[in-house]
Amino acid sequence: MPRAGDSAEPPSVALDRDRLTRRERGVWRLALLLLGALAIAFAAISWDQVRALPHHLEALPLGLVVLVALFVAYAWGKTNEISELRGLVRGIEHQRASAGHDSDQLDQLFSLISKSQQGYRDLIDTFEDLLFSITLDGTILTVNRSFADLLGLSFSDVVGRRLDEFIELSDSGDRKAAQESLPRFLERRRWTGVVRAKVKRRGSTHYFDCVLHAIVRDDVVHGISGLARDITRERENETQFTELFETLREGVYLASADDRITEVNPALAQMLGFAGKEEILRSELAALYQNAADRAVERTKLDDLGFLRASEVTLKHRQGAREIIALHTTAVIRDPAGKFVRYQGTFVDVTEQREMERRLHREQEFARRLMDSFPDLVVALDAESRYTFASPQIIDLLGYQPEDLIGKKLGRRTDPHDRAAMMELFDDLISGRRSNGQIEYRTQHKNGTWRLFRASARPLQDETGRTTGIIASVRDITDQQRLQQQLIQSERLAAMGQMIAGVAHELNNPLTAILGVTELMRDQAANENAHRQLDLAHRQARRAAHIVESLLVFSRPATPRNALLHLSDLLHRTLQLHEHSLRSNNIQVDIVARPELPTVLGDSNQLTQVFLNLIVNAEQAIREIREQGTLRIRLGVVGDRVLITFQDDGVGIRRETLPRIFDPFFTTKRPGRGTGLGLSICMAIVREHNGDISAQPLPDGGSVFTVSLPICTQAVLVPEPYHAPASPAESPAPAASTLTGKRVLVVDDEDGIRELVTDSLTPRNISVDCAASREQALEHVSQNSYDAILCDINLESESGLSVSGFDVYDRIRDYLASRSVIMPLFIFMTGDLVDFSSDEQVIRQGSLMLQKPFRIADLLLLLNKSLSPAAVLQPKNSTS
Repeated sequence: MPRAGDSAEPPSVALDRDRLTRRERGVWRLALLLLGALAIAFAAISWDQVRALPHHLEALPLGLVVLVALFVAYAWGKTNEISELRGLVRGIEHQRASAGHDSDQLDQLFSLISKSQQGYRDLIDTFEDLLFSITLDGTILTVNRSFADLLGLSFSDVVGRRLDEFIELSDSGDRKAAQESLPRFLERRRWTGVVRAKVKRRGSTHYFDCVLHAIVRDDVVHGISGLARDITRERENETQFTELFETLREGVYLASADDRITEVNPALAQMLGFAGKEEILRSELAALYQNAADRAVERTKLDDLGFLRASEVTLKHRQGAREIIALHTTAVIRDPAGKFVRYQGTFVDVTEQREMERRLHREQEFARRLMDSFPDLVVALDAESRYTFASPQIIDLLGYQPEDLIGKKLGRRTDPHDRAAMMELFDDLISGRRSNGQIEYRTQHKNGTWRLFRASARPLQDETGRTTGIIASVRDITDQQRLQQQLIQSERLAAMGQMIAGVAHELNNPLTAILGVTELMRDQAANENAHRQLDLAHRQARRAAHIVESLLVFSRPATPRNALLHLSDLLHRTLQLHEHSLRSNNIQVDIVARPELPTVLGDSNQLTQVFLNLIVNAEQAIREIREQGTLRIRLGVVGDRVLITFQDDGVGIRRETLPRIFDPFFTTKRPGRGTGLGLSICMAIVREHNGDISAQPLPDGGSVFTVSLPICTQAVLVPEPYHAPASPAESPAPAASTLTGKRVLVVDDEDGIRELVTDSLTPRNISVDCAASREQALEHVSQNSYDAILCDINLESESGLSVSGFDVYDRIRDYLASRSVIMPLFIFMTGDLVDFSSDEQVIRQGSLMLQKPFRIADLLLLLNKSLSPAAVLQPKNSTS
């Protein structure tokens, strides 16, 4: 019986089928080889570009080639399996008409089918995307592992059930749209789009990018196969990016290759004054710039660098009312192949910031100029008492640069006696116990001198009110204090000088009488003991007269005999005068003078007296506490003055006695070692030279005296001084024969002076008349002729009023001139200190001066010299 298969398929048909199968296998082979070749060519072409990427992705092309090779091998194997399956199916069909199926052949067929299904399932399970097929009524035919994992079920639990049991469209509008689009899908048999769906089992909503194809048999759609990629994370990121893009305060833009704006955020539109971003889109980016050329420059830089960071540009506001200053950060975006994609960048509006910076700069400049012009030093300290700021005035006040003070502790160069009070004030301000404070303290200048400062301080607080430091204004009051002290001293000394001058005048009259009487009695003493006692009284009277003379020098210093002086030479001569005493007391003198020290105008004798007094004081101060010491003398220049400092390492000066050190009769020496007039006289002499003298105790012991004198470099014409007749200390009385028969009038309101002169001159055959007032003197002159008239400069009239001896002179001269009588020798007597070179009245009137207290020998010597025949024959002149 013939087989059904034999009658069903003629040999020619079988031959065509075999030929078709071989051709199909050839096409597959060619397609797979072409795919492999394309993969290798792509890897070779992109190799250089991949290596140029910033990340190490050199293995990517090789991996692609390997992946394609594996796919080709897999596809080729499946093609062989399909071919074998077809052969088995044809064999089965050929044997349908026979007695039965070959069981071995059926077993082989089912094994191959099972194997093919498993391979197919393994293939689709390797896809991360969701693969599925469903019927038109929604029954699931097959899914891959990714789909089952999304549902949280196994493959068998999913297949055969409806899709809407597991997944539903989240929005009702989406469900309605899906139903309406089904007819169109059946017509087109393909659909792509994004679907938002909810996984019921998990309750989560996902976004899927889907591609759907119709399953067609005999031109009839039986079902739907689809591929869905879960883009939930990308969509969330996109949403977040969009929200960020829309809410950024910085202006963000995207631009095309021709520099036209393709996207902006609302912030950029608002920044430029536009109502919405639609008004900006498609416009050129350069149109936003105040100067379009700036954008051209930027593009040139972008082509070279690829990015620009925080470049400052000026943009135009839509209304043109103002300019917008912005920081522009931009970059060129390229794809992996290096092809241009777009420009993107941000604009940060810094217009207000720049305005604030300009305002801040103006304020800082104002503050800096204020600090520069503010006469006081301003400093700031932190809570640890370290300097954080110092104004430039520190250069003038202390000789330091501001940066020299930063970071240093408070009080490092402050006088130890003032440091405790300074730190106490600082602690009170930092702790809040005080809200402000003021203190005076001494601190050391960079050149070593000590300066007196007054500081006013307040706490610095942060925004929370916490005290973080101190700010203080500091004023140098050294000169002010010295001037105040000088003013007080001057007022005190002026009052004291007036009192002393009056007292000295009153003392000179009785001293004149005492000196004269003791001299007369000593000369007439009958025995040696009486002579010795009278001589002692006379010497003590002379000592008292010397003290009174010193008082007068203090109260009315003589006018200096000025000349240009080199103080260095003058100091060396002064030291030579006292060299023996300094050497015997083991006192070493260290003198340093600035080279080419300027000259000063002064009296060498008076300045020598000042320097010698300061040297002796230093010597005595050292000897009080030590057997040997050092006296350091420095000569320098500060401004327009020469400074001479005398620094010793002796006992020093107590602070409480410092204000009184220049007062007359004030002394810290033991009784009998000084009168207390030395420094007072020094001050009087120095001030007559338009200078100044000051004293300061040193922190480590000792003291320093500073004398300052004005510089003078111009020659000065010094007039020849008038010299009064000298009064030798113990010159013998002249012979009386020259004065015998002479007549003298004594005009003085002091009885003792009149009696002394009378008792002294009468034994020498000199006629003496006395007058106690101007009226009595005129009466005597009108009645008698005199060879000499002795007149006190300060007289009292009979009515008790003060009368000048010059007025007496004028009255007598006028009276005698009216009668053509020659004016007799006129000798003024005074207890005041008179400078013969500067008293114009004495010089003009051609009279002589006799200083009280005087000795009888001095009076006789003056009369003998003036009334001698040679002197009488000479005409009177201003220097007689």
